[in-house]
Amino acid sequence: MMHYKIGEILLQQKLITEDQLQDAIAMQKRDGGRVGENLIKLGYLTEEDIVSALAAQLDLPYATPENELLNPDISQDLDKVIPYDFAKRNIVLPVSRQGNVITVALEDPLDLVILDNLKMLAKDCEIRLLLATRKSLLPAIQEFYSLCRTAHAEAGDNVLLESGEGPGIEIENEEFSPPSSDTNVDELIEKAEEAPVIKLVDLMIQQAIEQRASDIHIEPFKDNISLRYRIDGLLYQIPPPNRHLMLPIVSRLKILAKLDIAEKRLPQDGAISFKYNDRYVDLRVSTVPTIWGEKVVLRILDKSTVPLQLENLGFEKAQYEKVRQALKSPYGLFFVTGPTGSGKSTTLYAILNETIDPHKNILTAEDPVEFKIEGINQVGVRAEIGLTFAAALRSFLRQDPDVIMVGEVRDLETAQICVRAALTGHFVLSTIHTNDAASAITRLVDIGIEPYLLTPSLVMVVAQRLARRLCVKCKEAFEPLPGQFTDLNIKSDLLYKAVGCNECNQTGYRGRIVLTETMLIDDDIRDLIAKRANYTEIHDMARKNGMVTLFEDGIKKVEAGVTSVDEVISVTTVY
Repeated sequence: MMHYKIGEILLQQKLITEDQLQDAIAMQKRDGGRVGENLIKLGYLTEEDIVSALAAQLDLPYATPENELLNPDISQDLDKVIPYDFAKRNIVLPVSRQGNVITVALEDPLDLVILDNLKMLAKDCEIRLLLATRKSLLPAIQEFYSLCRTAHAEAGDNVLLESGEGPGIEIENEEFSPPSSDTNVDELIEKAEEAPVIKLVDLMIQQAIEQRASDIHIEPFKDNISLRYRIDGLLYQIPPPNRHLMLPIVSRLKILAKLDIAEKRLPQDGAISFKYNDRYVDLRVSTVPTIWGEKVVLRILDKSTVPLQLENLGFEKAQYEKVRQALKSPYGLFFVTGPTGSGKSTTLYAILNETIDPHKNILTAEDPVEFKIEGINQVGVRAEIGLTFAAALRSFLRQDPDVIMVGEVRDLETAQICVRAALTGHFVLSTIHTNDAASAITRLVDIGIEPYLLTPSLVMVVAQRLARRLCVKCKEAFEPLPGQFTDLNIKSDLLYKAVGCNECNQTGYRGRIVLTETMLIDDDIRDLIAKRANYTEIHDMARKNGMVTLFEDGIKKVEAGVTSVDEVISVTTVY
């Protein structure tokens, strides 16, 4: 059952067309919501169409008021197994119990979170499913639990309240405003360590890893939680857990990341090591207080999915050879530049892999250390205790280094020490935030590095972006219309566009490839730096001497069928 998706089921049942499914997916990307709900909003299907199709495909009974399958037996105490508040929020109705089998009616049998929570509530019992529409379930739920309350009251039992009191997953709602730091820590820990919360957090992380997500965003709002995964650079909405679980989820993550569980007024950062399929995945945890509670972002650092070999990043052959040539320099300054999320750190790690040698002493200063690499001395920067990039660099120079990697040049002091290290016989790698290769040089001069120091020290600047790869399963070839891409100088008569399939979650893309601009610092560029030349002069000279721009590199990958024109235009500037 877990392997099905609502879209493919409805296509197999021939209830919708591929175009209608794409309309619903586009609506999901734009406005959120589930695919099935969007198909109903668009008028393509009714609720009955969807539920009956699911029932037929999954071979599950379809319950309606007419066939009397939605009439639970109140004598079986089913309301004590599945409390009213859980049933109301998740639109589920316990119908019957036979031995250790509990039959439950619900509208969405593909919601893994609800199914997992039901298993937790039912403990050792097997869950059997019936399918029903929401409009059939809602009145049936109200009637059943009302009858149960009446029966309990007549018998003198304690009546279950609608506040969510009950066993298992049910946790009382927290206040929507950020709690103060005097929150009962023992109570927070108790909630966070309940089995359903532990399972839910594990499931969230596992699903994100399986979908190749780089980040998990958990955001609280007044009446709901937003759960989003960043996949191939874009955020996608995921069906979230219930709002009342936000505080236990955050508390669970804080415990794992060794953060202050009671402090909700200040941002915090931590880390978790998560075991998945016999390998450890590192998670960076960041919390910030918002008006509705704490937002949490988890950065997933899975070394097994990151290509840490330079030849596997996607450099064109000529550019790859230029980088290898620069790395043969015994000393000098090598910069990788680009915006946040452009893959600079991955490129630096791949370059470090190229330089690993038992005869070399390699040290890095990173904020934070993303991947641990054998044979390299890695230092995590901690500005709060005075261990800044500059402080780490000063200490490195007393450690007899051959190669130094600095996570980022953010200020004049760090830049000056990098240049000094390069001039005194060390090979220095770092990143800087600029739009392209030529602007990295003007940025360094602007922050105060004298050209006469930069001229002999700078070896290479690599600018880069990440473009999404077209899904090889569904990409579609097309011939451009006459004159369609004339201004882009595309030489191929056959290009490819994104379509969307189950393999790529209907996005048309799967994975990413690097677009690069490699500027080897030759004598012509050095002369311009010494003369304090402006950006345009440096850029034009580099182009004249053979530098391929980010856009031109992207067009080569378009011609090779690796990515699309739209994707290249979205991440680069046309020169």
